[in-house]
Amino acid sequence: MSASTTQSQEAQPQNSKARVLMASLIGTTIEFYDFYIYATAAVLVFPKLFFQQGDPTSALLQSFATFAIAFFARPIGSAIFGHFGDRVGRKATLVAALLTMGISTVVIGLLPTYAQVGILAPLLLALCRMGQGLGLGGEWSGAVLMATENAPEGKRAWYGMYPQLGAPIGFILSASSFLLLGHFLTDEQFFAWGWRVPFIASALLVFMGLYIRLKLHETPAFQKVLDSKKDVKVPFTEVFKNHFRTLVLGTIAGICTFVLFYLMTVYALTWGTSPDGGNYPRAVFLEWQLWAILCFALFIPVSAIMAEKMGRKATSMLVCAICIVFGFFFQPLLASGNPVAVIAFLCIGLGLMGLTYGPIGTVLSEIFPTSVRYTGSALTFNLASILGASFAPFIAAKLNATYGLEYVGYYLSIASFISLVAFFLLKETKTEDVNNQM
Repeated sequence: MSASTTQSQEAQPQNSKARVLMASLIGTTIEFYDFYIYATAAVLVFPKLFFQQGDPTSALLQSFATFAIAFFARPIGSAIFGHFGDRVGRKATLVAALLTMGISTVVIGLLPTYAQVGILAPLLLALCRMGQGLGLGGEWSGAVLMATENAPEGKRAWYGMYPQLGAPIGFILSASSFLLLGHFLTDEQFFAWGWRVPFIASALLVFMGLYIRLKLHETPAFQKVLDSKKDVKVPFTEVFKNHFRTLVLGTIAGICTFVLFYLMTVYALTWGTSPDGGNYPRAVFLEWQLWAILCFALFIPVSAIMAEKMGRKATSMLVCAICIVFGFFFQPLLASGNPVAVIAFLCIGLGLMGLTYGPIGTVLSEIFPTSVRYTGSALTFNLASILGASFAPFIAAKLNATYGLEYVGYYLSIASFISLVAFFLLKETKTEDVNNQM
């Protein structure tokens, strides 16, 4: 090793373990909290307040359409934030992504309704939803890289698990906020102003996240790219030109994760509280989901341990296989009419979500070299979100209405099988020194 390289490493400030893990965790917690309060409001609030009233099903489908906008904005956010993340650095890009998401969410809480401004209301809602998607498109990948590129050898899957924990924590905060509002407010108060509180309150979480992230230093892996002057001028082009197969396989591999999650949260809530479905009280079903999310959180670290011992590929393939089987129990459990069976359904499904979601960040970051890792991992994750999540509630609703609830389970099984094949074709990265790949 040359003297100049040694001096460069010594001069490079080091991030403490606690600061790295807290910064990656709190950022994704905020981002997913913002994302989930929209998902919940898309079912409970927006169909009633932001679209022309008449046919409730039509209003719900229009609300789901705005929900889908963010997923199409996410790859754009991946390209924009990924470019700067691979050219300027992880830290500055993470701060910008957090601000984009946070401001969009707060503004949603201030929007006028359809009764106040007519067609302008859903248009403004769609615009803010796009902002949320752009921010999340750049947030997730940067948080994962901040964790994994600071991880010691043999601990990348464990460090990469921390940003993933932000998803269940954000969901718990989101669901809790709506449960508390439902408990303390009447329906009139909730729809008049109460639904706005979770959106506006996210500003406090954003300030907290910014405070922690502004104290971070650049990751050692990316600093090596800067020091060696091997950064790529247009990372987006480089990914499509030289890593297209990896991009496609990574995208397909992530489909199971997204289909499973949005069926277990958004669609399950829709069906469970619908008069034509489970017809359970809104607060009751949200409480069941809240308990099940604890299973989601519990199995994320379990999956990280499995990924370190068995390998990322073997772990992910095993979980996809279990999800295929779970799809055949979707209708018998959810439509059983037995609260115990429904709770078991939610706990099993979201427990599986923890197992599939825990390693996916490490998988998608390790399959790309450092110089294009931000762009590559962000694109795969967010393209998978388009294929797996953007229309998942919509597709599930149409399948249920046309063929029956059991076909929603078959939809999950097919998505899981497709992802299993993609994981089989991806390389195992457990033993590779990926942070030295320029």
